[in-house]
Amino acid sequence: MDSPHHFSVVKGAKVLMVGAGGIGCELLKTLALSGFQDIHIIDMDTIEVSNLNRQFLFRQSHVGLSKARVAREAVLKFRPQISITPYHANVKDSNFDLDFFKQFNVVLNGLDNLDARRHVNRLCLAAEVPLVESGTTGFLGQVTVHVKGKTECYECQPKPAPKTYPVCTITSTPSKFVHCIVWAKELLFMKLFGDKNQENDLNVRSGDAASSSNHVEDVFERRNDEDIDQYGKRIYDHVFGYNIEMALSNEETWKNRNRPKPVYIRDSLPDAPTQQNGNVEKNGTTNDPSLVSAMASLGMKNPQDIWSLKENSRIFLEALKLFFLKREKDIGNLTFDKDDQLAVEFVTAAANIRASSFGIPLHSLFEAKGIAGNIVHAVATTNAIIAGLIVIEAIKVLQNDTKRYRMTYCLEHPSRKMLLMPVEPFEPNKSCYVCSETPLLLEINMHRSKLIDIIEKIVKPKLGMTSPTIMHGSDILYETGDDLDEDLLASYAAKADTVLSELSCLMNGGSMLTITDLFQELRCDINIKHREAFDEEKEPDGMVLSGWNQAPSEENNGGDKSPDNNEKETVSSKKRKLSEDGLQSEETTRANKKLEVIDEDDDLVMLDDGDFGTFKKRQS
Repeated sequence: MDSPHHFSVVKGAKVLMVGAGGIGCELLKTLALSGFQDIHIIDMDTIEVSNLNRQFLFRQSHVGLSKARVAREAVLKFRPQISITPYHANVKDSNFDLDFFKQFNVVLNGLDNLDARRHVNRLCLAAEVPLVESGTTGFLGQVTVHVKGKTECYECQPKPAPKTYPVCTITSTPSKFVHCIVWAKELLFMKLFGDKNQENDLNVRSGDAASSSNHVEDVFERRNDEDIDQYGKRIYDHVFGYNIEMALSNEETWKNRNRPKPVYIRDSLPDAPTQQNGNVEKNGTTNDPSLVSAMASLGMKNPQDIWSLKENSRIFLEALKLFFLKREKDIGNLTFDKDDQLAVEFVTAAANIRASSFGIPLHSLFEAKGIAGNIVHAVATTNAIIAGLIVIEAIKVLQNDTKRYRMTYCLEHPSRKMLLMPVEPFEPNKSCYVCSETPLLLEINMHRSKLIDIIEKIVKPKLGMTSPTIMHGSDILYETGDDLDEDLLASYAAKADTVLSELSCLMNGGSMLTITDLFQELRCDINIKHREAFDEEKEPDGMVLSGWNQAPSEENNGGDKSPDNNEKETVSSKKRKLSEDGLQSEETTRANKKLEVIDEDDDLVMLDDGDFGTFKKRQS
């Protein structure tokens, strides 16, 4: 590796880093110390206090500033002779187009979400620029190499979809604490502090069908002559008492379930004391939400304590009160933020009160915050190890040392005392709709569904396209763009709002749609097949997309199909060659069965929960 050729390719390389967080800080430092001279960084985030325990280029004084710019300044202090170009921007911005990507010799990802990773993957494929991917969670991590035509692309293997829960479970029959958290942050918090015009499923839990909507509006709207204490207690009794009683009135629901217990103020706070807030003044907002705390106001300090029902009730009322006293200007525009202390306190208390009603164990604020914010705690040393492996693979890519490419997994080997497991990369997956031309299959009720349904439920969220054009043969059915005239846009909008079976081009068979995204340089074909009925719980979109990365049958690989997605292909379904570490093939295969990548939190890789009990709680 330390040959003259090695130093020349490193010194002459132009590198793009995407992400300047946990992995990104370590990566930029390692690139600079390894001799790289021309580094570009894209990151849209600003520095938060919670970053400081592992993103070592940042200090308290940097909170609120651009990660990319501060990282540059920090590294130039000890490597002033190199060029670092920061972009405080979203990698999906239009100026980071194909021509932008073509100028680089290699792209290194340290991202924290699936959407951006897929976008970078597609532009790297189109620009024919090698991509090195990465992720960590706790002591676990991975680095993978993706070179067009030589290895699989990032999307050749399916990524598990974010966990979702049926609406009826969240609103009516929770059985896990996570159900209570989702109810508290997505329904109750948003109803009280979010967009007042936004309907949500709290609306169905009050009174009879004819009057429920008006009744709910009266309940959640603070009355003119009502002080905050009265308002808080009325909300409390409504959502934890009255709504539960209404749910209990449906005897059929509880035939095979434990019946919940309504909770009223008189139950949880028998004396119904007025909250003490001598230090709180009305009016105004704070620029730092983390400074407003119901716990501090009530003298409660340890976030790892599990509060009693009485304590949760006091926190609930106090947090609601503080929102109106200290952050009244924010109300109506808020969404849950894991770094908003008051929001976390409110959601924790609300979730615990609801959990108490349904006989579910209570959790501490520390635990509840982790669940609500999808937090998997990071370890700085793992980030450093992964950053080093990224640079090693980047150098191999720059040397075009194809035979030595490795996908390296940082995890404990099941039988041997080793933590790094390198394996040779997969070949491209012929079923991948991104790097191959294999058409997809979409089953849909063509008599009920519209073209806009395909766009909003399939093309954008599942295929990850941002500016799609949809064609049937040479006919354009849908297109967006600033350069289109109003008449054309109106025509496309009308077609998008038309039931599929009424579109003339689809009426006579031959229902193959071609979807393209010129910005991502991506094209794929979708065969449309009519299907009459769908399972509302398992197929809530009323359509099913398949034909991409379909899981092999059990008789082919002896493995288990995923219960959640029968199209998932397990990593073990392909044979990885032995690496130079001398692992026996069966041990390598057994370890690889556990590897599944998802992208939810800062620099995150998640493992399939088959043999890792540590992660079962996180995935639930």
